[in-house]
Amino acid sequence: GAEMSWREADRTPVLGRLFSKHLEELLGPARPAEAPVEQRHMDMAASLQARLEEVLFHNLNLLHKRTGQKNLCLAGGVAFNSLANGKIFDQTPFERVFVQPAAGDAGLAIGAACYVYHQVLGRPRNFVMKHSYWGPGYTTGEIRSAIESSELAGSGLEISELPEDELVRATAERLAAGDILGWFQGRAEWGPRALGNRSILADPRSPDMKETLNARIKHREMFRPFAPSILAEHAAEYFERSDPSPFMQFCYSVRPEKRDALVAPTHVDGTGRLQTVEREANPRFWKLIREFGNLTGVPAVVNTSFNDNEPIVLRPEEAINCFLRTRMDTLVLGDFLIRRPAARETVLAGSGSARGSSRAR
Repeated sequence: GAEMSWREADRTPVLGRLFSKHLEELLGPARPAEAPVEQRHMDMAASLQARLEEVLFHNLNLLHKRTGQKNLCLAGGVAFNSLANGKIFDQTPFERVFVQPAAGDAGLAIGAACYVYHQVLGRPRNFVMKHSYWGPGYTTGEIRSAIESSELAGSGLEISELPEDELVRATAERLAAGDILGWFQGRAEWGPRALGNRSILADPRSPDMKETLNARIKHREMFRPFAPSILAEHAAEYFERSDPSPFMQFCYSVRPEKRDALVAPTHVDGTGRLQTVEREANPRFWKLIREFGNLTGVPAVVNTSFNDNEPIVLRPEEAINCFLRTRMDTLVLGDFLIRRPAARETVLAGSGSARGSSRAR
């Protein structure tokens, strides 16, 4: 295994080499993390992807031939390859594909639990995983305490506690005005994707939003795209396929006439790694996207994980720290909407981000 050390400056972990010198003899020298991505690196990545797909589809077609099944369930790290997953429908006879949200090693926990429940205890199979929100959640009181004991208290930032409908309306207005917005709600997602409870959200219509997010918050390589979260009932209007993708595990082609509406999260190949959001699975996130759609005509938002070179935030304190440390405009923490005084003012008539505002006491 790779050796792990700690970078002295900020105590972040540094993994040792995960490959041998023979790989460099075969493919050429490794690229240091800070070095530019050159055409050679892009070609190598594209070749690896093409070969992965070739092997995957060969195996899946063989599996179908042997079983005759139309439904497929995938797990393992390769099951996170959303570009390959999106092609399964065209490259194999499978008609329905399910990839659970923690399909990597963490998913072994499900296998262990299911084995005991069904095989050992003999209980019937009835659980259907319709959402990923299995992590910790926090009460309004806990969130209020976190705000009051943080640097937000006495900072002069505008802090409003709002009923859900007003909160959703105000949040949608901020997104439509171009804000980069931290969205912290309910129980944390299980797995590596932020799916609307520990997310950074933005306007998908903005052509420079990807660059803005990377410059101000995420500091990621430019080839790593952001994802569109779209109301499930509108997915077919924007994507060539509308098969469910509740856990952001599939890339589908964006319809050419809709690419301007989803310009920020559309990849160079015209695909998007979408999350289809159903009201039943996440009512508040669904309402927010619907409200944004009512304001803009586009029932989708850019969704990326709520973090900056760190694990996805889990607790309110971590969300507040990330908000204060980065150039995020607005933070929605449970029922609280927190804005920087310098946040751009909305051009929408009747803006209501402070409507019914009451400072957190």
